[in-house]
Amino acid sequence: MDLQRIETPGLAHYAYLLQDGDHALVVDPRRDVDIYLRRARSMGARITHILETHRQEDFVMGSTHLASLSGALVVNGQHDCFGRGDIRLGDGEALAFGSMRIKAVSTPGHTPESMCYAIYLGNSDSAWCVFTGDTLFFGETGRTDLSDNATAAENAGLLYDSVNEKLAGLGDHALIMPAHEPGSVCGSGIAERWVSTLGDEKQYNPVFTTDRNAFAQTRGSQRLPRPPYFRAMERINLKGGIPMPGSTDAISTLNASEFSAQLSDTADTTVLDTREPEAYAGGHVEDTYSIWLDGLSSFGGWVAAENDRIALITDRNDDISQAVIYLNRIGFDNIVASLKNGFDEWRKSGLPISHCRTITPTELNNELAAYQILDVREPGEFSSAHIEGAKSMYVGDLEQHLDRLELDRNKPVAVTCSVGHRASLASSILRRKGFQDVRNLIGGMSAWQAMDLATTREN
Repeated sequence: MDLQRIETPGLAHYAYLLQDGDHALVVDPRRDVDIYLRRARSMGARITHILETHRQEDFVMGSTHLASLSGALVVNGQHDCFGRGDIRLGDGEALAFGSMRIKAVSTPGHTPESMCYAIYLGNSDSAWCVFTGDTLFFGETGRTDLSDNATAAENAGLLYDSVNEKLAGLGDHALIMPAHEPGSVCGSGIAERWVSTLGDEKQYNPVFTTDRNAFAQTRGSQRLPRPPYFRAMERINLKGGIPMPGSTDAISTLNASEFSAQLSDTADTTVLDTREPEAYAGGHVEDTYSIWLDGLSSFGGWVAAENDRIALITDRNDDISQAVIYLNRIGFDNIVASLKNGFDEWRKSGLPISHCRTITPTELNNELAAYQILDVREPGEFSSAHIEGAKSMYVGDLEQHLDRLELDRNKPVAVTCSVGHRASLASSILRRKGFQDVRNLIGGMSAWQAMDLATTREN
């Protein structure tokens, strides 16, 4: 027997591969499924079952494609939101898997169809592990506002009942196998832990340590960012996902003049610059978006629409394939070109270069009155500690709702987030909107607080 957790960088996603003898199962596979087939083969097993905990919102599921390649059966619940499934388990129903038993547990709350799967070894009455999807994370639970903000508190109550009435009794030694780690948009405040058990969670997870009303009220008032591409994921994943579009090597790599000509000929192309914030600030192609490479899966879906033409500027040619995969994982397949040899090619060509600027915490602190300060972190991050006088708007909402901030385009703006990556995206949006003097606070609030500079918080 072997159990492996398989991480997806950029999405903070966990899938799982469980092997027993000649058989293996996969839980919540991502779109690019080759890794699961390779891992199973290395175990001397074939994938016979694919478990779905819910219809994923934040990435294209690989269930249908993996099933077609492996012959595996897709296992999910009976709710209509699951779409297709070869085995539809009701609450409490069990499925044999080698020497193990899989018990399906209906756990609505995060989404109405959410399921968990408890794994029992032999004839044991206590679960060995539980695949909890987005129902139960380390130290947290999944968000409950995805179906409708107005029903977030009601959904939170359902989630509270799901965990306390159904999962809590599976055995304190049961290992928790969640679908996400810290950084996921499907939950906030997930703990930085490598492993946890139900018994551990009962000691510190709010779903166990607070009463139902308090938990529902807190979750009901929680307002987490919801990327616009989530709606497309719901539609795509109702079918169990779609296969990857093809080889990443097929993306055209253009020299600087060709790349410039393509942008001129097709004004609707969205250009994503995947370099680090400092590199982008030092020089970039005008009107491009700054999204660091590992942030493409999270933030590409904020600035591009599902069918947009996308062009890439990377740090080096070796980054192109990874950038394409990150975008494919959230359903963005219309990637038309990349800049050969990255921005270095553009710089050598003599073509026009735009600039943002950076500013250090010390510099900003010494000249606070001279700057408009924009904090683009999530509302909860802003509330806990921010620079006095800063205006708050989440980076994902900035392009659409910038006018609400009433910023002066002729006055310098210092932009901050936690360390500088989201602030770089915000800086690129401000530059696209005509702001002339935009400065990324390098190190963000992490550096600001490390230097014991003054902050304030909302009551």
